[in-house]
Amino acid sequence: MKFALVFVLGSFSFGAPPERQHDGDRWFGRDKALHFVASALVQTGTHLTLRSSGLSYADASRWAGAVTLGVGVGKELYDRADGRYFSWKDLAADAAGGVSAAVTLRQLDP
Repeated sequence: MKFALVFVLGSFSFGAPPERQHDGDRWFGRDKALHFVASALVQTGTHLTLRSSGLSYADASRWAGAVTLGVGVGKELYDRADGRYFSWKDLAADAAGGVSAAVTLRQLDP
């Protein structure tokens, strides 16, 4: 958990300067819905795979969260390296999708 916190806080330096932020980066829209769904799928797929391999619910949940966080931050770092902008709003949609999937999975776990 400490690693994830350090990783997220360390990524603040990768954000685009204000003059390079994309003006069309809205809080709601198709792009944010895609981020939400993709993160929910990554969280769910990773969690279910780890549970089926014998990990406890808590361990599977932690690892799935770490993988989901890594994929979301990795996508934004890739965008930044490719000349596009690093979007904190995309990361918020990623987090919302991952948390929603985790809450749903918790309700379904026997």
